[in-house]
Amino acid sequence: MMAKAFICGASSTSLSVDERAFVATERPWGLILFARNCHEPEQIRDLVAEFRECVADIDAPVLIDQEGGRVRRLRPPIVADYPPGDVYGRIFARDRQAGVRAAWAGARLIGADLHDLGINVDCLPIVDVRFPETDDVIGDRAYGDTPDQVAEIGRAVASGLEAAGVLPVLKHIPGHGRATVDSHHELPVVDAAKSELCDVDFAPFRKLNDLPLAMTAHIVYGAIDPQNCATQSPKMIGDIIRGEIGFDGCLMSDDVSMRALGGEMRERVASLFAAGCDLALHCNGDFAEMRDVAAASPELRGKALARANAAKARLRAPEPVDRKALREEFERLIGA
Repeated sequence: MMAKAFICGASSTSLSVDERAFVATERPWGLILFARNCHEPEQIRDLVAEFRECVADIDAPVLIDQEGGRVRRLRPPIVADYPPGDVYGRIFARDRQAGVRAAWAGARLIGADLHDLGINVDCLPIVDVRFPETDDVIGDRAYGDTPDQVAEIGRAVASGLEAAGVLPVLKHIPGHGRATVDSHHELPVVDAAKSELCDVDFAPFRKLNDLPLAMTAHIVYGAIDPQNCATQSPKMIGDIIRGEIGFDGCLMSDDVSMRALGGEMRERVASLFAAGCDLALHCNGDFAEMRDVAAASPELRGKALARANAAKARLRAPEPVDRKALREEFERLIGA
């Protein structure tokens, strides 16, 4: 049997009886972890193993949002802390080479932390270009306010993760930077001209369009599709993400439980697949919602299956590294 085209969460630090049965029956492509799932290292490894045991024949990835700064699901003492993306941007502005090296080193160390726990996908890099009006939901997570700087730091982060044996996820495609509200709570609408979007917002994604995975933005781009957010827009996915940006990797939605999306859960999920997403991402661990997501998600087939398999094929064993020496170098670079 094939995996289904969705990624689920879990409610606690181990799978409940119902969750184990759900995972075994519905066969999600992957699991995403949050702070509620992560108490201490051995427990995390057990949860990861428990999930994979339920879907043993589909080599299911385990994902997490471990950016550093505000967005980190693992915190001390489980792992060391890391700075937000803005720190790399500020170093880059003073010394380009040092900024790129700091970003690579930070991602390499984060990847090593994750690999130790059995987690093999990190929802990073975030290559949204920052503007004066950018909502704080992005804020200091951004690597800078120019497409070239953002793309170069994003490339370093992606390379650092892959060197650690962890797949990167490009987000939030095609660009969250102009949003003035938080899509967790309401639907952002961006009114910039298409030419501006292509020249600035979409540009870093174009430069990183070879990455294996990307996550959509729940944002309406009025100049292109005033009726639908990118996640649910055939025009945004077909013409912009696949066309203008040229991304041909595996495309997952941002969290379908976010309030930017309207309608019943099954409608939300059906519409993102109709628009061209390959995977639906559901994060909050609400069991009733998980069942609705699973019911509306097809089995992975055709191009979506090929893209998902191509992403997993990018996984490799971690490259050798002296972690102690790299951490010392990283701390010097960021001025810790």
